Amino acid sequence: MRNLNDSNMKIGIDRRSFLGTIGASAAAALAGVLSISAVAEPSVQAHISGRRKLGSLEVSTVGLGVQNMSRKYETTVPYRPEMIDILRAAYDHGVTFFDTAEAYGPLECERILGEGIAPFRNKVVITSKFGWNIDPDTGRFQMGLNSKPDHIKRAVEGMLKRLRTDRIDLLYQHRVDPQVPIEDVAGAVKDLMAEGKVLHWGLCEMGPNTLRRAHAALPVTAVQNEYSMLWRGPEEVVIPICQELGIGFVPWSPLGVQFLTGAIDESTRFAPGDIRSAEPRFSPENLKHNLQLVKLVKLWAERKQAAPVQIALAWLLAQKPWIVPIPGTTQMAHMIENIAGSSVTFSQDELHELNASVSSIQIQGKRLPDGVLALSGVEAAPKS
Repeated sequence: MRNLNDSNMKIGIDRRSFLGTIGASAAAALAGVLSISAVAEPSVQAHISGRRKLGSLEVSTVGLGVQNMSRKYETTVPYRPEMIDILRAAYDHGVTFFDTAEAYGPLECERILGEGIAPFRNKVVITSKFGWNIDPDTGRFQMGLNSKPDHIKRAVEGMLKRLRTDRIDLLYQHRVDPQVPIEDVAGAVKDLMAEGKVLHWGLCEMGPNTLRRAHAALPVTAVQNEYSMLWRGPEEVVIPICQELGIGFVPWSPLGVQFLTGAIDESTRFAPGDIRSAEPRFSPENLKHNLQLVKLVKLWAERKQAAPVQIALAWLLAQKPWIVPIPGTTQMAHMIENIAGSSVTFSQDELHELNASVSSIQIQGKRLPDGVLALSGVEAAPKS
């Protein structure tokens, strides 16, 4: 049997699968991305290679998304001790950047992360997110968004308890509340910073004008948006703004909700409740066309002697030196496989070739259901 703690372990992927369910609200639909199963033979270093900066915040080159460690999309509950083991093994393999949110669980993933990192809390960077109308005490979704200053402060108090810490290194607004001026949000975060409870802040899936206003009110450390070979929308406006303002960029769903693992073919059909069954890009009529991208990733995996997921992550890392992906998983082998993507590199000629090939494939179909997509790119209310 292979030792999962061997930093030179050869790992890869033959098959992955994942089932999902959409909750009653858009918030539930966004509550996580799941990775499942794997075994192949690419040879790359299974330890984080290098470190990066999000603004002034230094983190590992690849982070770990803690989204599905309390409940998977198919409603099964992962074995909690295994999730703790994965978190601690990630740290042993060089991960110092752990991402979660009050919406994941809700609340429970913060508890799992807090327990998992307790032995080395002061040596890692943790994030969480506010913005949904969630009761901070019970975790009950009350539908909609809530970024009122008093709610933000109450939410953070709950996060600190669940995460077993006295500060949150990076606090994001999960989605923009169109009813609350972003300047008021920044003011609440600034108060929390003055109390030492928050060190840095960021935004997720915001409108570009809101990002500029937020940064003017209180310097933004990082933006978190969906970004991968499958969805390259941020390249148009958001990433250029980040570059202009010196803001780091954290891609969520860096593996394209597992599309880039190489497990899906044109005969794949998603089970009822699987979130991908509601995403137009995975409809039968679009899937066949979009699989051109998977074929490309597999070709490069063979060429670089790496797993497809490692090519997908290495491609993101090659785009900008201040991009830090946060793939999530509930499987030990996948965690190790993912972080090994940081050791895959491209020459300038290789990157130019790969970028040109990726650009030549026009993905068909929207990335999310309309109800969820409507929460992205939102601009905050003007400050009166």
